[in-house]
Amino acid sequence: MVLHKRKNKKNKDDEYYLASQWTLMGRKFKKHKLAMVSLWVLGILYFVALFGNFIAPSDLVAYNSKIMNAPPTKIHMYHEGKYIGPFVYGIDMERDPVTKRKVYSENMDEIYKIQWFTHGCEYKFLGLFKSDLHLFGVEEGGAILLMGADSMGRDLFSRMILGSQVSLTVPFAGTIISFVLGIIIGGISGYFGGVIDTAIQRIIEVLSSIPSIPLWMALSASIPPDIPVVRMYLYITIIVSFISWTGLARIVRGKFISLRKEDYVMAAKISGVSNFKIITKHLVPGFMSYLIVSLTLGIPGMIIGETSMSFLGLGIRSPATSWGVLLQEAQEITSIATYPWRLIPLFAVILTVLAFNFIGDGLRDAADPYK
Repeated sequence: MVLHKRKNKKNKDDEYYLASQWTLMGRKFKKHKLAMVSLWVLGILYFVALFGNFIAPSDLVAYNSKIMNAPPTKIHMYHEGKYIGPFVYGIDMERDPVTKRKVYSENMDEIYKIQWFTHGCEYKFLGLFKSDLHLFGVEEGGAILLMGADSMGRDLFSRMILGSQVSLTVPFAGTIISFVLGIIIGGISGYFGGVIDTAIQRIIEVLSSIPSIPLWMALSASIPPDIPVVRMYLYITIIVSFISWTGLARIVRGKFISLRKEDYVMAAKISGVSNFKIITKHLVPGFMSYLIVSLTLGIPGMIIGETSMSFLGLGIRSPATSWGVLLQEAQEITSIATYPWRLIPLFAVILTVLAFNFIGDGLRDAADPYK
């Protein structure tokens, strides 16, 4: 029995010492509970964004003037003590005699059952083929507002689901471009040094001094207004990403300076290995774990940037939508106090950013050899 336990322990020790760096990182990452929970949260968010047109009961242009600024509808199961399945009541609107504001109430004489896999507005499923099938909806004449309605009577839940397709995907373009540029330019600067290093560092200093908001304003004004809104924002994001690589480039430069004099690098040079292979095969893999963490933590920054620019009216504009566009209606305190459901997209932004940050923390701890 004792010999069997010692043998199992020896096998586990052998597996540990023979495991690759990525295997060890994966094991340590799985022990980070917040990171694992965040990974599931992001998986759900991106799944919803991917199938957003199917999940959302309405589209971006559907509006109803009778339910402008209506609160979230309640889902009921029983009517007068009798179970009839999930349904919503009709919506009645009255004017407050003092404030003159619209006051909505349930009309219990009107019952609209919630239907699953119902037909509605047409869309392109996964952007490939046309469909009009939606996950849920209500009978004709009713309205289901899980998160209330905006000032034009549009379903806030549908707009938030469809807005996630922009807020969760478009920032990836800028992040990846900045990531690649930071590695390439920073690597060249740190590996070769000399005049090349000096020239690149001066360029980085100039780009770092450009304020971001005036730059976004200039780019928004310079791009022709007749192109699609989402494509316009994608262009702006790509252009700005050519400037936001400077921080990562300096970090990569410092890593290269510290590694280029290592014995294995000098041995590769003596063996006649090309500079390109030395950089890609020897230097970059030496701190790839750090680069992955940097990429993970850079994505929430881009998401916040998209939200901020759309909130200021410099990014996505109506009729297209994103979480930043939805938060434009929550700029005034009186609007938030009267219609608090308009702040719901803010919690989606906070949840996404926190999830990315926790995953970044988990990767950083997993990549740290001293933990």
